[in-house]
Amino acid sequence: MDAQAIIARRVALELRPGDLVNLGIGIPSLVANYVPPGLKVFFQSENGLIGTGPIPEQGMAHPHLTDAGGRPISALPGASTFDSVMSFGLIRGGHVDVTVLGGLQVDADGHLANWMIPGKMVPGMGGAMDLVTGAKRVIVAMQHAAKGKSKIVRKCTLPLTSSRPVDLVVTDLAVIGFDGGAITLLETAPGVSVAEVMAVTEAELRVPDKVPEMKI
Repeated sequence: MDAQAIIARRVALELRPGDLVNLGIGIPSLVANYVPPGLKVFFQSENGLIGTGPIPEQGMAHPHLTDAGGRPISALPGASTFDSVMSFGLIRGGHVDVTVLGGLQVDADGHLANWMIPGKMVPGMGGAMDLVTGAKRVIVAMQHAAKGKSKIVRKCTLPLTSSRPVDLVVTDLAVIGFDGGAITLLETAPGVSVAEVMAVTEAELRVPDKVPEMKI
């Protein structure tokens, strides 16, 4: 199983019946493909759709159905469309239960940097700031390292998305939480040891006596 599938499958297990869930672009968008059978959740796209389904198969995409990044999505029976004003009213009003976002860095205090790298052209922050601030629960889905550098850092060196800490980080190597404000290793990915996680993590993780293997 590839790294992205491991992350998306594990994040999907965090969803609860009736949740209103916003999925960011990239790895987070894959979560819709791995919702456990029988679990009813409602996916929101911040450009104005509740009721998004799995990513459409090749050749089945509809040109008018896209996520906030312009990528094809599907709509389930009963889906609702609306304008961006309503969409961000839901986000800023605290009505989104879970948001799943990608990340460039997450630091030991749970702060997320995911919207720009200084000196590189970016289209803007989009809805990331609103989602991290307004959603009831914030999950970051990202690979543990990039180009040999840990993305779990002591202190973010990139511009922060929000001053609010995230709740959970799921990577291809581990699940990391912030119990009592301390960055904590909660699970390791299948076949990955605690030592291997620690070796590629810049931040100093708190490690419980027993760290279970991630269920996917």
